[in-house]
Amino acid sequence: MKFSANSGVPIFMQIANSIEEDILIGVYGDEMQIPSTTEISVGYKINPATVLKGINILVDQKILYKKRGVGMFVSTGARELIKEKRSESFYSDFVKPMVNEAKRLSFSKRYIIDMINKEEIN
Repeated sequence: MKFSANSGVPIFMQIANSIEEDILIGVYGDEMQIPSTTEISVGYKINPATVLKGINILVDQKILYKKRGVGMFVSTGARELIKEKRSESFYSDFVKPMVNEAKRLSFSKRYIIDMINKEEIN
């Protein structure tokens, strides 16, 4: 986890995004426990309320759940939930702006596809 007070993104969102990213890349799998609010707040010198606010975002999205008295755990299917959420924003955040810029530059669809094909996507 890496956080920056100067990034323009609130720390609690950076925490949620970092945990989400760790789930997506497999650091935490289904039913695995994540570090506690205390561990994160002490380890990164962040207010525990800020850490909890970030974790609660993921609880609200059903990505994490709480086992009373034990801690926070990754929900079964969390990785797929994250992928669905991100794929929904992928179009509006990346594809649509790219297509709009391509139109301004008079690129053909074939040209854009050829440009994309130059990149390696496993």
